[in-house]
Amino acid sequence: MKHILITGGAGFIGSHLTAFLLNQGCQVTVLDNLQTGSLLNLDFCKHHPGFEFIRQDICEPIDLNVDEIYHLACPASPLHYQADPVKTTKTCVLGALNVLEMAKKNQCRILTASTSEVYGDPLVHPQVENDWGNVNPVGIRSCYDEGKRCAETLFMDYHRYYDVDVVIARIFNTYGPRMSLDDGRVIPNFIAQALKNEPLTLYGDGSQTRSLCYVDDMIRGLTGMMALAKPITGPFNVGNPDECTVKQIAETILSLTRSKSNMINKPLPQDDPMRRCPDITRFSQLTGFKPSVSLEAGLKRTIAYFEAKLCEYAGAS
Repeated sequence: MKHILITGGAGFIGSHLTAFLLNQGCQVTVLDNLQTGSLLNLDFCKHHPGFEFIRQDICEPIDLNVDEIYHLACPASPLHYQADPVKTTKTCVLGALNVLEMAKKNQCRILTASTSEVYGDPLVHPQVENDWGNVNPVGIRSCYDEGKRCAETLFMDYHRYYDVDVVIARIFNTYGPRMSLDDGRVIPNFIAQALKNEPLTLYGDGSQTRSLCYVDDMIRGLTGMMALAKPITGPFNVGNPDECTVKQIAETILSLTRSKSNMINKPLPQDDPMRRCPDITRFSQLTGFKPSVSLEAGLKRTIAYFEAKLCEYAGAS
C-alpha cells in the first residue's frame, strides 16, 4: 500500500485526487491550511481507514514518511492569490522548498502542480513547453506567475543537484464539481450568475480564449505522470487542447441552464492572457493521455453540483 501525501488536498483538484487514490487502495495524507480549501470537500472520506488530514501551512517544514508526494498547495484563483500576494509568493517558494526537502529525505517521487500562467500572455500559440513565456514580473498577477516559475526552478535544481525524482505538471484551466462558488474564475462565475438569473460578467469583449479540462481528465493526467516507469521531469502541459472563446463558454452555460440572464461587459483585468491553449503532444506521446469528457458533458455535471450547493445555501438561510 503506497502512502501518498497531497498538499492542498482539501482544494478542488486535490479532493478529487484524494478520492481517486483512496479508491486505488492507497493510504492518503492530506495537508492543507484551509485558506481556500474546505473540509467539506473531503467529507466523503473522513472515516476512511486509509485517510489522514493534517491542518498545516505549507510554509512550515514537514516531516512525514511517504512514498509519493503530489504538491498542489497554493491558491489558484486570481481573486484569492491576489488577496494576499506576499503570502502567495511565500506559498509558492517556501512551500516548494519544504516539500522538496521532504522528497529528498524520503527519496520519493514528487509532482508539483505548476500552471499555464508560467507562459503569461503567450507569444507562442498553442503553448509548448519549450516556450519561456511572456510574464510581467511586476504586475498584480506576478505573485502567482513568478512564484510558480520560481517553484519550477527549485524543482529542477533539486533534481539536478540532489537527484530528486521530480515531475512538473503545467495545469491548464480545469473545472468541475467542488469548485468554490466564490472562486472568481470563469466557470464558477458564469454558472452561479446564470443559475441566479444575474447578468454574466464578460471581461473585455469575450473574444479571449480558454481551453477547459474536466477534473476527471485532469486526475487521469496527473496520476498518469506519476505512474511513468522511469524518471521524466517534464515540464508537461496537462489540459484539454479544445479552444473556445469566453463568450462561447458563457453562451453554452446560458443554454444549458436555460437562464434568463444577459451578458454585461467590464474592463479586462491587468495582464489577463488573451489566448490559452495547451499543446499536449509530449505528454500524450508518453502516456497516451487524451481528454475524454466533452465541454457540454462536463458543464452539465458542474451545473448540477452548483445547483445543489445553491439549494443548500438557500435552505440554510
